[in-house]
Amino acid sequence: MTLRISTNAIFQAGTSQLNTLQGQMAKTQMQLSTNKRMLSAADDPIASAKALELTQSQSMNTQFGTNRANAKASLSMVDKTLQDVTGQIQDIQSLIVTAGNGGYSQSDREALATELEGRLTDLIGLANTTDGSGTYLFSGYQTTTQPFTQTPTGAAYQGDQGQRTLQVGSARKMPISESGSAIFEANATGNGTFVAQPAAANTGSGIISPGAVSDRTKLTGHDYSIAFSVTGSPAATTYTVTDNSTSPASAVLSNQPYTAGASISFDGIALDVKGDPANGDSFSVQPSQKQSVFTTVTDLIKTLRSPADGSTGKAALANSLSMAGQNMKNSLDNVLTVQASVGARLKEVDYLDSSGEDLNLQYQTTLSGLQDLDMVKAISLFTQQQQTLQAAQVSFKTMSGLSLFNYIS
Repeated sequence: MTLRISTNAIFQAGTSQLNTLQGQMAKTQMQLSTNKRMLSAADDPIASAKALELTQSQSMNTQFGTNRANAKASLSMVDKTLQDVTGQIQDIQSLIVTAGNGGYSQSDREALATELEGRLTDLIGLANTTDGSGTYLFSGYQTTTQPFTQTPTGAAYQGDQGQRTLQVGSARKMPISESGSAIFEANATGNGTFVAQPAAANTGSGIISPGAVSDRTKLTGHDYSIAFSVTGSPAATTYTVTDNSTSPASAVLSNQPYTAGASISFDGIALDVKGDPANGDSFSVQPSQKQSVFTTVTDLIKTLRSPADGSTGKAALANSLSMAGQNMKNSLDNVLTVQASVGARLKEVDYLDSSGEDLNLQYQTTLSGLQDLDMVKAISLFTQQQQTLQAAQVSFKTMSGLSLFNYIS
């Protein structure tokens, strides 16, 4: 049986095949022009879904990189400001040492007080530093509120305790700011455990040391007083240590002979008193409290402007300078601790940057494997398709010329 093919069928079949070949060739040409293997999800649904997931992850990694850049800028500004604060505190410490010069007159100390006023203004200015766009560095979440306002006793904090954070990694949210309260106000008084200071009514020349902890297991956290008594002829000085936190107050040490510079030890506390305390003079020993560095400097200015006449005045000045020096040391230690924390975060950001770059390279490599075109293979395919199309066109031309009408004369 002979199969009969009409002229119309020949034309339809040939045209359809030519269109198919041209479409395949056009697709290969598009792949070559875009260097992409997948022009649509239909080309490879599984690879396309994986590529979409990787693209989203890569976008998130890029955003984390932007956040890290912002975090680094903010932390660097905080670090620079804390360096300046450290310099100011060290200058104030030098002035405290200078003020203790026994040869200084009241006018000399007045000049130091004036210089300290300038240092206090500079210190408050640093505490109110902005990032250049009106955002305060040390006001917590209250970024548009000036953190500190100077007062007669130091400075009042207007911010909050918050720390602004940024997501700098898929599993890391990093603080990029510091609370002004934690830097400038959370400074322990005395030696950090207790503070020893003279009573305001003392008339002798006794000078008490900051003291130290001799046995931490014996500390009670109580308030103590050390009272001196001078009796007899020749005069003999004794002291009594009283625990004022008990009810009623109880004597810890009673009528102990006083020797200038000798250690006075009780309940895990060790300190000494130099000079000649007068009858009725007393010293308090209380747990350390938190005090603003601005209050310490303000009190120091008042001390330098107060008369220091006679042995009593000189002893009061020495006690006040000793306490101010200890408080400023604690303030410096606190600032350095915060600065170390900021430095550690800056170093962590560098590590995260390196890790993010490696991750981005990994994403690019994987995406390239899924999406990029094998140029050699594609060019070979395009050449083959081109030759196939040309052969199809020639054969179609030949087939379309096979008609009985060509032989009818």
